[in-house]
Formats: sequence, structure tokens, C-alpha cells
Amino acid sequence: MGLYKYVRELWKKPKVAMQELQKQRLYLWRREPSTLRIDRPTRIDRARSLGYKAKQGIIVVRQRVARGGRMREKFKSGRRPKHMRRKKIVHKNYQQIAEERAHKSFVNCEVLNSYKVGQDGVYAWYEIILVDRFHPQILSDERYNGLSFKKGRAERGLTSAGKKSRGLNKKGIGSEKTRPSRRANLRRG
Repeated sequence: MGLYKYVRELWKKPKVAMQELQKQRLYLWRREPSTLRIDRPTRIDRARSLGYKAKQGIIVVRQRVARGGRMREKFKSGRRPKHMRRKKIVHKNYQQIAEERAHKSFVNCEVLNSYKVGQDGVYAWYEIILVDRFHPQILSDERYNGLSFKKGRAERGLTSAGKKSRGLNKKGIGSEKTRPSRRANLRRG
């Protein structure tokens, strides 16, 4: 087995020492700002599988997102029909929200991909891989230079987390109305 496979196994089934390390990390991360640029990824195996390379023009940002608060508000007064009950409104997942907030802080970069690094009762942390759109190293690399022309991928739901929340991971029978998008399919009539 290669190095990254061992790292992946350790993240999937953490040992006691790894659990203690993760607790210490969360303790420190709670005191950091919500958007923080970091030198290297915490999960190198996941970052590499999602397209990260240790080269100029590619940066990693740790983003903190508050969990909860996605319920519809309580009714203030008046009678309501029985089916107008409180329910969760979840159009976006936390990962997509984290990508959008990271992109808002680094406007000259595009979101390549992201992955989860931890959560507690209050927050969830994601690491977002960002690519500087006009860096010479990026423009000369075939793998990344296509991102220079795709502005606002995170906001338009074109990243992996965005496609998941739009229901684009499923193909074939049962997903006829998801493409090109739900709204476009409704407009077709």
C-alpha cells in the first residue's frame, strides 16, 4: 500500500491517538477566524484525489460553517392549515455554503473542490482548494487553465457539492426532470 492509502485508512477508522489529535485540532480551530488560508492540506490524501498540487497558484482555505438554523420560522399568530407545519428547508448543503464563503474572501480564485475535515456540535469545517485564475503557472498547466474561463463555479452550483445538492449525481430512470436543471425543466412545460 502507498502512503496515501494508509492516511485514508487512518481517517476512516481513527485510532485513539488520532481521536485525541482531532479533539485538539477542533479546540484550536474554534478560536481561529472562520476563513483561514493554510499552508498545506490537513487531509493530503483527499486533497490530492480532488486535484490539489503543491504548486504556485493553488491555495487551501479552511472554512468554518455554523451548523443548524435551517428550520422554517415558527408561526407568530393566526390559524394555519394542518400541512403548513415547520419543516427543514435545505436547498444547499453545508459544503456548498462553505465553498461560496471561501470564494467570497478570495475573489481572484476559483473553487476547484472541497472536503470535510471535522465537525462538532456547533460548527463544521471544510477545506476548500482554490485556484488563482490568472497565475502564470496555472495558465500554462493543461489541468487547471480551463478554470480561468469558468467564473463563479461555487455560486452557480458547478462544483461537486453543488451538483450533489442539485440532484445531478443520479442518472437514468427517476432523474428525468433534473437536467439541465429543475427550474429549466419546469419552464419547458
